[in-house]
Amino acid sequence: MIRYVFAAMIFMTPAAVHAQQDHAAGKEHAVHNGSQAIAHEPGQAAFAAIQEIVGILVADPHTDWSTVNIDALRRHLVDMSNVTLYAGSRAIPVAKGMRYEVTGKGAVRASVRRMIMAHAMTMNGKGGWSYRAEDRAEGAALTVTAPNPAELAKLRGLGFFGVLALGMHHQEHHLMIARGHSPHH
Repeated sequence: MIRYVFAAMIFMTPAAVHAQQDHAAGKEHAVHNGSQAIAHEPGQAAFAAIQEIVGILVADPHTDWSTVNIDALRRHLVDMSNVTLYAGSRAIPVAKGMRYEVTGKGAVRASVRRMIMAHAMTMNGKGGWSYRAEDRAEGAALTVTAPNPAELAKLRGLGFFGVLALGMHHQEHHLMIARGHSPHH
């Protein structure tokens, strides 16, 4: 039985897994408004990210609404989506690391350039790794080198998209962008 529950959970969303765990523990998961349950999921990841940031801003009595720019946050989320879903990448081994050549057409190419430049600036030196970004005709390239040869397997395994996901700075950056500040300086 446990094996089947685990297999089913692999295909469930994190919210569904949490609801399943709560149900198994005898907890009521749905929020009720009178006799009707209220849904929790907003239905789309970028919308959920915006909703989370708006909730933080509204709850903060020190929010300077004259600088808030949710449209800038949305543009950043579009860049993230373009790169994650539509860009192509090729990994090339280099001395002490990997070079990721990332390509796209039109809006995707512009998103690739913005995301790679920002990520290299933010992550350079973190964990001892060196990040170098450069524009290319079809997009951009990100070269990541590690001083420890044992980390080369990690760079190969992560690939470009894994390297892009490194660091829990994205959420903080989203809040900074929404507050009207550049997180990449």
